Amino acid sequence: MSRPDQILLSDLLRHRVRCDQGLDHGPGVMAWMHPPVHRLLGWVSRPSALRTTRAVWRLDQWRGLSEQEAFVKGPPAEADLATLERLPTLMEADLLDRHGERLGSIADLAVVPATGQILHYLVCRSDPRLPGSSRWRLSPDRIVDQQPGQVTTALRELDELPLARASVRQDFLRRSRHWREQLQQMGDRAGERLEGWLEEPPWEGSGANFDAELDDHDQERSQARWSDASSWDEEDWGDTWADEQPVRPDSPSSRRRDDDPDPWI
Repeated sequence: MSRPDQILLSDLLRHRVRCDQGLDHGPGVMAWMHPPVHRLLGWVSRPSALRTTRAVWRLDQWRGLSEQEAFVKGPPAEADLATLERLPTLMEADLLDRHGERLGSIADLAVVPATGQILHYLVCRSDPRLPGSSRWRLSPDRIVDQQPGQVTTALRELDELPLARASVRQDFLRRSRHWREQLQQMGDRAGERLEGWLEEPPWEGSGANFDAELDDHDQERSQARWSDASSWDEEDWGDTWADEQPVRPDSPSSRRRDDDPDPWI
């Protein structure tokens, strides 16, 4: 049984504290920290719901961790609620942006048990007591100023911080944003291809070949037509032309036909 390399404060507080004498000192209720240097000094447990005093444990008293209990060595220090309320802390402090607008609140922190160094804070946008809400990772070097109940940063929005844990809503928004980006990229690629087709249409060469073939075909047909016409006999052409011409009644040809004897007489 040993301590982890790093742990969330919420995971430590949900364990019940058991000392080396075998006594149960109740669950953890709050952190004991030194905000100016971002260090966790210890935590506070509640031995009994009927008593107003609380048990304060130093971080170096922590010896191990099981699924439900945190094992400590040595006796705790006792403190009343009025004294504990005056302890400086950044937990549940409002996170402000560069313009002084509220972005969220500090809901948790990650600490190295061996040294008490706070690696980063976890920020939530809404009430930290809501289950499944998102958490953003705020490193101490992003903090510009800190006062009781307020932490000032140079952030413009909360999404500038890395996302440590996404809620169902936040995960859906992130996935939908990724899908929109993919669709936009596909649309851009399709538009570029369409512009390329319009600038250099693939049917230009084939159209020219088709027009040349059509001109050659028309030329062959015209040559065949004139060769057929030259092979006609002038007499046939004259007889055909004469037969097709209308005959006027006063013309000599019409009178000559009238003088012909009637074949039925």
